[in-house]
Amino acid sequence: MAEQPSLHSRPIRAEFPAISLFFWISDATLIMVALSGLAYLFDVTWGIHYWMAALLGALIFVIYARPAGAHRSWRGQPASRFVWPVINAWGATVATLIAIAFVTRTSYEFSRAVMLSWFSSMPAIILAWRYLGILVARRVYSAGRNMKHVAIAGSVGDSAELIRVIQSNPSLGLRLVGFYDDRKLDRDRDATTYDAYRRGDFDALVTAARTGGVDLVYITLPLKAENRISELIRYLADTTASIHYVPNFLTFDLLHARWIYLGPIPTLSIRESPFYGADGWLKAVEDLVLAVVALLLSALPMAIIAIAVKLDSPGPIVFRQHRYGRDGHVISVLKFRTMRVCEDGKKITQATKGDPRITRLGRFLRRYSLDELPQFLNVLRGEMSIVGPRPHAVAHNEEYRKLIPGYMLRHKVKPGITGWAQINGLRGETDTTEKMRQRVEHDMHYIRHWSLWLDLKIIFLTTIRVISDTKAY
Repeated sequence: MAEQPSLHSRPIRAEFPAISLFFWISDATLIMVALSGLAYLFDVTWGIHYWMAALLGALIFVIYARPAGAHRSWRGQPASRFVWPVINAWGATVATLIAIAFVTRTSYEFSRAVMLSWFSSMPAIILAWRYLGILVARRVYSAGRNMKHVAIAGSVGDSAELIRVIQSNPSLGLRLVGFYDDRKLDRDRDATTYDAYRRGDFDALVTAARTGGVDLVYITLPLKAENRISELIRYLADTTASIHYVPNFLTFDLLHARWIYLGPIPTLSIRESPFYGADGWLKAVEDLVLAVVALLLSALPMAIIAIAVKLDSPGPIVFRQHRYGRDGHVISVLKFRTMRVCEDGKKITQATKGDPRITRLGRFLRRYSLDELPQFLNVLRGEMSIVGPRPHAVAHNEEYRKLIPGYMLRHKVKPGITGWAQINGLRGETDTTEKMRQRVEHDMHYIRHWSLWLDLKIIFLTTIRVISDTKAY
C-alpha cells in the first residue's frame, strides 16, 4: 500500500449518538408512563414516592441498558437480539430498586399490586417498542433512506455471499459501494458476475473512506492474511469508517459458537454446549419438574412391571448398562430387564427383529418403551435429560466415533429418554453406518436449535410415535 496519509487530510467528525439518545429518552418515558398508568389502573394515589420510583427506575435502567447491549443499533439486527439484554437490564434495575426501598425503609409506601405489575410487565413493553421501532426502521431503509454505505475488502470469492446478502436485504439499511482488493481479479467461478462492483485496490478504499464515501468496511480476507488485514486496519484508522472483520467460520463445524473472554482476551468458542447460564437453569428446571411428574404418574405401573419381570424370567429386575453421558463421562443407565442376557462388555449385539434373547414380556415392554421408565431416576440424579440424544452403549460409541466425523459432539449435552431422532423415525436398530449417521445428524440439529418449545414438541410427539412406531423390538 502507499504511504499512510496524514491524519489532517480529513477532519475527524464526532457524530452525535442520536440512536442512543433516542433509546434513553423513549425507555425512560415508557418506564415512567407505565408506572403512572398502573397506579391509575389500580386507583392508587400518585405521590412523591411514586415520582421517585419512576425517576429512579428510568435512570437506573438507562445506566444498565447500554453495557447490557439493550441500546445497540438495530440496523441489521433481528428483534430477538434485544430480548436478553432488555431482560437483564430491567432485572438489575428491579434488584436495585428493591435494595433502595429496603435500605430507606420505604417499601410500605407502595402498592404491591402496582409494583409487581410494573416489575413484570416492563420487559414486554420495552421489547414491543423495540419491535415496532425495528419495523419502522426497516421500512425507512427499504425506501432507500438513511442508508449506510458499505465497502468490502477482499476477493470476489471471499465476498460473494456478503454481497448477495446486502443486495437481497434492503431492510438492512446498507448500500454496497463496491469491493476492493490489492490482488489481481480472480477469473474463476462467478468473478465476472461482480466485475461491476470492483472499485480498485486498498489504496482506493482508504481514499474513499477518508473522503466520506464509505461508512462501513467489511474485511473478508482469509484468516491466513493476518499481515494484510493488520496493515489495512492501520491505514483505515485515518478515517471515521466503522470496520468489521467477517471471518469464514463456515469452514468449521460450529456448535453454539460465541465470543467469550479469558481475562481481557476475547476468544471464539467454536463448539460449546447450549446449556449454560439461563438456558442451563431452564433445562434443569424442566427436567426436574417433568421427571417428578412422570415418576408420580408411573409409580404404580412401574411396580406392576417390576413384579412381572421377576415372575417372567430369572435375572435382575433392573438392567444397568454403562453409557456415555455429558462430556463423555460414563453413567449407568437404568432399564427394566427385557432380555435373558445382560450384555455390557466390549462387544454388544444390537437387538434385532425376532431376537431370541428377548423375553416374552420384554418384547411388549420394548415395543412401547416401558422398559425405559426407570430412566426418569437417571434424570433426577442429573445424569440424563427428558429430551436429548439417546445414549448408546459404550462399545457402540467407541465403534462409531471412528466412522462418523463429529460423532462425539452429541455428548456436549446430557443424553435423553427421547429425542429429535426418535420422533423422526430413527428409533430402534442401527444396522448400518448410514442409519447411525442420520441419527447423529438429527442429534446435532437438536443441539443447534434447542429451545423449551422444541423439547415440549418432542415430548408430545413421542407419545404418538410410541404407539404407532414399529421399529422398536
